[in-house]
Amino acid sequence: MTESNQPQYNADGLATFHNCEFLSDPRFQNAYRFGMQVGTLRRLDLHIEWRAWIALWAAEQALLVPGDFVECGVHTGILSGTIAHWTGFAKRADRTMWLLDTFDGLPEEQLNDGERAIGLQAYNNDYRNQDTLAQVTAKFRDYPNIRIVPGAVPGTLAQVTAERVAYLSIDMNMALPEIAAATHFWPKLSPGGVVLLDDYNWMPHIHQKRAFDAFAAERGLRVLGLPTGQGILIKPP
Repeated sequence: MTESNQPQYNADGLATFHNCEFLSDPRFQNAYRFGMQVGTLRRLDLHIEWRAWIALWAAEQALLVPGDFVECGVHTGILSGTIAHWTGFAKRADRTMWLLDTFDGLPEEQLNDGERAIGLQAYNNDYRNQDTLAQVTAKFRDYPNIRIVPGAVPGTLAQVTAERVAYLSIDMNMALPEIAAATHFWPKLSPGGVVLLDDYNWMPHIHQKRAFDAFAAERGLRVLGLPTGQGILIKPP
């Protein structure tokens, strides 16, 4: 506990007195700043640094095994941008990063009754108020090995031509497309490959958690839930 008795980090639903010196690391700051960039603006009011730090760990683990990077649920490209900058992804000619999103909010027809009851459709009040696809395209203009795939999952999954996947990030706010993506890419995921679930431990997304608990159990695995709200699966050998 610090002398001031104040948490070292208190944002995004997580308060901790534990070490978080990564926040002052210039390399992390630069990568996170790029991730937060949206067009000519930066989302300085959104503090998800610890989630981004977890994503960087997952990306570094994924770089130890063969395969492309896939992110299903991009929005403005916060995590993918942070990872791309941190890893120098533009120079990794042997890998492609695939970014899948509607770039126009949630397809409400994919919501199940429980998700509708919780009110997840209200997310579209934010998601449909900006020209997201154009902004994300401009953001990654200097990354020739980043492919942007607009449209709704699962309809767009076949456009990802990767033979192997090392990193799979899933953040689509609904169980149906998320399980579809996980089911599609799991056979392609390299042993040691990482699946990062952004919504797993957030209470409004309990239906996704339960769906992924079942997905993991069917494969003899268990999702590691994190206090950041995320979840992690690693494909065994």
